[in-house]
Amino acid sequence: MKYGICNLSIIPLRFEPSDASEMVSQVLYGQSFKVLDHRSKWSRIRLDFDRYEGWIDNKQYFEISEEDHLTVSKALPEYAADLVNLISTQNGELLTIPIGSSLHGTSLLNHHYDGSVVSGKHTKKHLIETALSFLNSPYLWGGKSPFGIDCSGLTQMVYQLNGYQLLRDAKDQATQGEALSFIEESEPGDLAFFDNHEGSIIHVGIIMEDHRIIHAHGKVRIDHLDHTGIFNTDTRKHSHKLRVIKKIV
Repeated sequence: MKYGICNLSIIPLRFEPSDASEMVSQVLYGQSFKVLDHRSKWSRIRLDFDRYEGWIDNKQYFEISEEDHLTVSKALPEYAADLVNLISTQNGELLTIPIGSSLHGTSLLNHHYDGSVVSGKHTKKHLIETALSFLNSPYLWGGKSPFGIDCSGLTQMVYQLNGYQLLRDAKDQATQGEALSFIEESEPGDLAFFDNHEGSIIHVGIIMEDHRIIHAHGKVRIDHLDHTGIFNTDTRKHSHKLRVIKKIV
């Protein structure tokens, strides 16, 4: 079994081994993984954090030993706290890293980081503060950074930065936590899930105070939430149909 760590700012995780294939997620700096299938140009990997699988370019990661992989993958969460920060490489070059990047592997990569970090678990109230730091980030299918993020990427990153683990996709996140019967039972930081006409979960957002929700739809935005679903404050129409509310923390 081979193991690796992302040594670049942020790289695409693709559905198939091709640059033209759909990006299903992203791998942030310092995230470790197992290599399930290694080919001449591509590797299929499974991320340690959420066990999400996909293909990455072999030129975009650094191979590590099983021992080092065990150390990095078992480490407590610790991330760059700023939206954008810098790491210096062994050659003295600078590398930008986005919020959510893991810093445990910097020594393995001979990189140096002097910036601020966040670590451990934070209170539920802090989830909203973190979510607001992504406000107006453009929507990007498979994205996980302030420069482009999707709905479940937003919820996963917000919870991750506060010490909690969510699965990657909205339909999988909907299997976690405790279901609430009414919006009135919810608290800021709870997750609201939305389905399509076939009943499949297709969207997720984070509940705020005063029947508001922060979610990624075109951009990370704040809209109203009612028993029907999300009421878009720009179009003055409902954009998503409410399916279930989950209490994770």
